[in-house]
Amino acid sequence: MKIIIEDIGPDEEEAVIIRCREVDEAVMQLVNGLKLKKEKLTVRQGEKILQIEPGDIYYFEAVDNKVFLYLEKNVYETKLKLYELERRFAGTDFFRVSKSVILNLAKVKNFTPEFSGRFEALMKNGERVGISRQYVPLLKNKLGI
Repeated sequence: MKIIIEDIGPDEEEAVIIRCREVDEAVMQLVNGLKLKKEKLTVRQGEKILQIEPGDIYYFEAVDNKVFLYLEKNVYETKLKLYELERRFAGTDFFRVSKSVILNLAKVKNFTPEFSGRFEALMKNGERVGISRQYVPLLKNKLGI
């Protein structure tokens, strides 16, 4: 594979051109990753409104009809529903692991099998997140195991 990077002038629009024989999962992950880098989520923390980069998010969780996103040390609320976030981040490292949680696989340190077919994810910040047994086969497939 050949990679070409060109400098452009300030008046020119940035563009990424992908030339490939077939659009496979790896190409789609690349495209979604590029889109993700440009995108930010608007969130609330009390009266503050902030912009968060998706790559900083460890996981999303729905609790009492509200959706929260968890960063390394902070928690923020978003107005988006879990199914909207799942669609928005389809094809990226975000993966639904239960009815109420979407996990950023890039922020997982390791997975541990538990009793009754469940898994547990140990996040890089030390938090533990449960993975429902109905999502374990999909997770194994996504991880290639």
